[in-house]
Amino acid sequence: MTDYTPLPRWKGGHWMTLYAWGKPRHFPALPAAQPRYFDVAPRTRVLAHCHWQQRPWERPTLIALHGLESSSDAHYVRGLADKAFTSGFNIVRLNQRNCGGTEHLSDSLYHSGLTHDPLAVMRELIDVDGLQEFSVVGYSLGGNLTLKLAGDFGANPPKELRAVCAVSPTMDLAVCVDALEERQNRLYQWHFVRNLKRRMRRKAEAWPGHFHLDALPQVHTIREFDDAYTAPFHGFKDAADYYHRASAMRVIDKISIPTLIITAADDPFVPPGPFRERAVIHNRNIRVVVTPHGGHCGFIEESNGKYDGYWAEREIVEFLRGACRLSRIE
Repeated sequence: MTDYTPLPRWKGGHWMTLYAWGKPRHFPALPAAQPRYFDVAPRTRVLAHCHWQQRPWERPTLIALHGLESSSDAHYVRGLADKAFTSGFNIVRLNQRNCGGTEHLSDSLYHSGLTHDPLAVMRELIDVDGLQEFSVVGYSLGGNLTLKLAGDFGANPPKELRAVCAVSPTMDLAVCVDALEERQNRLYQWHFVRNLKRRMRRKAEAWPGHFHLDALPQVHTIREFDDAYTAPFHGFKDAADYYHRASAMRVIDKISIPTLIITAADDPFVPPGPFRERAVIHNRNIRVVVTPHGGHCGFIEESNGKYDGYWAEREIVEFLRGACRLSRIE
């Protein structure tokens, strides 16, 4: 991997995080996406935006997973898609349940460890489309989901799944929620909670009588939201039980496929501690890169005429090219 050199002006963790969130991006070379719906469970449909190569069955497929309260249209998902498609990958930009304006497609909620949906999508693409080579890349919450998916397979992953990558993954959910409750992170907490509450109101409107909003006025933190809605809906005892059972840290030592994790020591709400634990660093299938700077899902450096400066996206594509042996079909 090449070294990461952050933009000097935006070097701090908060500055880089906010700069990456707010900087407009455009991808004129990325072909228009084809929407596709996947029925992943009864009364549950998810939407993906797909970019197919000319002969997709001959190409590896990248499934991209976004973060909390985001969508397949997140800048980092589109940026990754742009670079990976140019390198020969099929791209499936997957919305998690209810995301990307799909509240009406599902009578259920998503959570940080719901690996069922991306697995169902991959299985359909194998059985129906004849695709035979996959990688999964997740950001933030999607990064936890990606790592948990790989860990749940243990020593017996499907032969089609060649590698996974996670950027700024919230792989120890309790640690990340604790960090979000620190005073310096109140802006992020407010942003996430506002969007979660808006989504619950849209869910209640789309599914009358199915979701009750009585507890919503008392929700001011992600922990309170998860105690009131996420945990009881999915059968967890409370938010603490949900964070424990849904965290990739419980199964990360069992990952048996090539894995790349990129995170930053100055990430405002994904502390670096879990990435240095024995379960992670002693797993020879995992490569962990903890950069001194980079913020949360940032990692922007100087651009030039051919490179837009989004370092993590570039490094992921190069890692996956090797794992999927892409050069052999070019």
